[in-house]
Amino acid sequence: MRLIDMHSHWKTKRGYVLQTEEELAQQRHTWRSTPEYATEEEMAEDFRRTGVQVILDFGFTKFVPVDEARELHDYAFETQRRFPDVILGNWFHFQPEIGRAALKEFERCLAEGSGFVGLAAHGSGGVPASDPAYDHFYQACIEANVPALVFVGTTGLGAGFPGGRGILLDHCHPRHLDQVAARFPDLKVLAARPAWPWQTEMIAILLHKANVWYELHGWSPKYLADDLKREIGGRLQDRVMFGADYPLLSYERLIGDWRNLGYEGEVLEKVFHRNAEAFLAGMGR
Repeated sequence: MRLIDMHSHWKTKRGYVLQTEEELAQQRHTWRSTPEYATEEEMAEDFRRTGVQVILDFGFTKFVPVDEARELHDYAFETQRRFPDVILGNWFHFQPEIGRAALKEFERCLAEGSGFVGLAAHGSGGVPASDPAYDHFYQACIEANVPALVFVGTTGLGAGFPGGRGILLDHCHPRHLDQVAARFPDLKVLAARPAWPWQTEMIAILLHKANVWYELHGWSPKYLADDLKREIGGRLQDRVMFGADYPLLSYERLIGDWRNLGYEGEVLEKVFHRNAEAFLAGMGR
């Protein structure tokens, strides 16, 4: 079966989502794993062997200076041009509160980038997605006809440490996504990762806002809330998409876990690729 992964990370050392020694220590602490780096060619072969097309996310670039982020964005474009059969494009993070420099770089990515280019709005470690600082970014998305990926639910960042290392879980409450979708009805909004512990609220938003979709990276589906599992086979079967979080989670495990939930083949086809195809159709890239 064809697979479109709406959200995963880089396996190369340069692009790996966890960069600092502190972050790598947290990987061992939180996810009980250590990084296994790959070359760009090896990473592309991982996708090819699985039969997956993927949209990648650096994650950490929102925290680096814009000039340094620009180099990474160009690295992403170069890699996508080398492997367009498996890498559809990239989600890019910015700190909107720093102002014009970040917006200018996003506009450059939209104008000059290779493959799919989308905005990622992650409240952890910054302002929530509903903050007015993001408004110009959302308007740029509308003008370019590309979506915004808005993170919801709890995060592994800071998990298990005193004070959660300053991360405010409330910044990823679905209420912020709801405000964005209401203020920008022409914006396609993709909720990122399961919204636990606010899953019922996220379901309500999906049923209420026709411009909101959902991708479920970072969790095995067997751990999804029961009400979400029911809705995937019912009212939300046309709105939910596959996301992996490669390389932190393996495709083999996730595909097996999805198949073991007992959904009909048509529902799995929608989750695995058909809903993503519909979501991406007709976009600016």
